Amino acid sequence: MKSKSYSGTGAFFELKIAGQNPKNKEEVSMSISRRKVVTGAITTAAVAPALVAGASQAHAGKAGADADSHALLMRVVRVMYPHARFPDGPYKRTTDAIVEASNKTLEQTKVLADGLQALKAKSFGDLDDAKATEHLKSIETTPFFGQVRGTAVVALYNDKEVWSLLGYEGPSYDKGGYIKRGYNDLDWLPEPRITEI
Repeated sequence: MKSKSYSGTGAFFELKIAGQNPKNKEEVSMSISRRKVVTGAITTAAVAPALVAGASQAHAGKAGADADSHALLMRVVRVMYPHARFPDGPYKRTTDAIVEASNKTLEQTKVLADGLQALKAKSFGDLDDAKATEHLKSIETTPFFGQVRGTAVVALYNDKEVWSLLGYEGPSYDKGGYIKRGYNDLDWLPEPRITEI
């Protein structure tokens, strides 16, 4: 049996090649010093809690993710884009999209968190529709309003449930266009008179 030895700081490695094995596999045996084991254990014990704490802080630091903030943000979207016949589903998905888009950078997260805090201070969730609309008009030039509106207008009106509620069939390019899919369905206009010249 052939063997090769490698020694390094605080560790000894021995590589044995089993020549008698028909598959010619390699066996690796390794000896590690007590110092390396103790150092590794201390490092793991010190780093693991920091990693867990960092992950939980990252999740906890997501602005608009808690139930109260989410409900308040959904109320903002409903006041911005009021549709009495829309159920909660499209507004909830739009709010989720706003939370996701607004937590991509620290600056966006801060804008959303500060905006929601200001709305809570004004008891926005308790305002009737008219007063809520008036309040949103008063903050329409703020970064918070712009950030929410920028995502909401796309997310809400790109929701397929909203398309159905508004009577939009969706894009036509994958179905061959509109020519044979309702383009000429003008049953409320009389047929045009064609006269010869």
